[in-house]
Amino acid sequence: MSDAGAPPPLSQAVPPPEQSATEVIIARIFEHIPHPRYEHHNLVGPTTRAQAAEEVHGSGFWGRFNAKLGLKITIVVGSMWCAYIFLLITILSLPQAITSHNLVIIVAWISSNFLQLVLLPIIIVGQNIQATASDKRAEDTYKDAEAIMHECMQLQAHLQAQDKLLLDLIEHVHQLGVSVQETAAAS
Repeated sequence: MSDAGAPPPLSQAVPPPEQSATEVIIARIFEHIPHPRYEHHNLVGPTTRAQAAEEVHGSGFWGRFNAKLGLKITIVVGSMWCAYIFLLITILSLPQAITSHNLVIIVAWISSNFLQLVLLPIIIVGQNIQATASDKRAEDTYKDAEAIMHECMQLQAHLQAQDKLLLDLIEHVHQLGVSVQETAAAS
């Protein structure tokens, strides 16, 4: 939260220890206790791909190496260009499978060569598209949660301002009552 109108830090939102009797009564009615997730949210931020890779593969040299290598291979294999290359490779062996007139070889060609080689990159392409959409939704949700937390802190600040105004009004009414009693007692 870097807005200029951001609410004060939580440590400043707590009322001072010196309170009047009216303030103590209001404090008994409600005490704002910020959720720990708010501070965690501000400190940590959203999870990154690097953090996920570290969690899966570890933070050492080999963990980073395996994560980078796996990502590069996934990017290469998970492309439509790779699917086209695999399709050409499978087409090269199709005439030999057909001329064998052996049903087992033809079925093996369809399942092993064609389906596995060609569909694998296409499936990865689809998963990459879905993952990108999911990442975008997660980022939007994170930003929405951040905005909601900001709005809640603004509401909390608004309520504290109203509490202050109510305390001032109660104190003013109390002083008027004391004045009226003193005036009545003097007469």
